[in-house]
Amino acid sequence: MKKFIRGLLVLSIIAVIFIIFIFSGFYDIGAATPHYKFTRWVISKLKDNSIRHHASEVTEPQNLSDSTLINTGFIHYREMCSGCHGAPGIIRNEVFEGLYPKPPKLLKTANEWRPAELFWVIKNGIKMTGMPGFGITHSDDKIWAIVAFMEKLPPMTPQQYKEMDNKLKKE
Repeated sequence: MKKFIRGLLVLSIIAVIFIIFIFSGFYDIGAATPHYKFTRWVISKLKDNSIRHHASEVTEPQNLSDSTLINTGFIHYREMCSGCHGAPGIIRNEVFEGLYPKPPKLLKTANEWRPAELFWVIKNGIKMTGMPGFGITHSDDKIWAIVAFMEKLPPMTPQQYKEMDNKLKKE
């Protein structure tokens, strides 16, 4: 019984310290100041595992290599995503500079995620990162189109991106 009471006392002390920390305002929540390493680790693990868990319920469409789907995805990516996530030969805009954490450069990281995971992130967004959920404004078909384009993004050269852009602007 003494061990139980000691454990309860330790947990109570930790809870009180945690509550004091939260209400103290001590933690700098400003986007210009990086998180502590432990905080960054916790948030990163929580984000990655949450995405994988929720994306496991997503059913991927049969053919993400359809050119019509990729072209539609390109248009949406160019308009909504390239400013923060970049594109081949395209410099990210100034909004990107003020975001914390910095949005991933999808040229390098898009292939680190399964299509269902990319779909889930685009549809639902990620809390406290600046990544909005586009499921409110875009149908699943349009989100899958963005994913289809993102699958082609990592090996794409600036010249290929520009040619695709010029081609689709003419249509």
